[in-house]
Amino acid sequence: MPTQDFDLDSLAAYLHLTPSQVEKLAGRDDIPGRKVAGKWKFSRAEIHHWLEHRIGVFDEQELVRVEGVLDRHGKHDEPVRICEMLRENTIKIPLTSRSPRKVITEICQLGTDAGLLWDAPQMIEAVLTRENMHSTALDNGVALLHPRRPMPTILAEGYLAMGRTYQGIPFGGSRGILTDVFFLICSIDDPSHLRTLARLSRIINDNNLLGAIRAADHADDIMQLMRDREDEL
Repeated sequence: MPTQDFDLDSLAAYLHLTPSQVEKLAGRDDIPGRKVAGKWKFSRAEIHHWLEHRIGVFDEQELVRVEGVLDRHGKHDEPVRICEMLRENTIKIPLTSRSPRKVITEICQLGTDAGLLWDAPQMIEAVLTRENMHSTALDNGVALLHPRRPMPTILAEGYLAMGRTYQGIPFGGSRGILTDVFFLICSIDDPSHLRTLARLSRIINDNNLLGAIRAADHADDIMQLMRDREDEL
């Protein structure tokens, strides 16, 4: 991933907006940016974190748009396939932990057991640090766990893990809603992380699916539910 900042025109092209729209958003502090010698500059890392946060609150129409933006920017013909990243051996029902740290530890262990995560303690601390910055818990009782930045050096490949507690636990959601469904997103770079986050957010933006996930008792049932929902998109 290039490290140079976006300027006004390149960020507009990246977001598929006009330069005037981006300038207006930046002037209102709706997009993180700064003026250098009278010209707008936008840190790529800050824009990725801004997009990451926004994806969590987008509705379906907005998620479709942002997924298209990310796919076009990376010149990808096909969207991320969530059901290729999530596997039966990285799903656990139930998660038995009753605290955020223990839930994160338990779900990271799934990756270690599957041979996909080589340094679980490092991932656990990175995910906890990200949660302490801003909780990834959503108002539908789902948390989309991930480190602040991808950690490719401790991954065999990008993957997803998922777990569900039988009773919700306090996980820092904005409205105090308990969280009982947890996904761990382990990506190898920022673009793939954002694409995975957007795709997964579209899949779980369905109350019927979440109800079925909460009623399922086996990993193969979860996989089938996710596969059917993804095929509908």
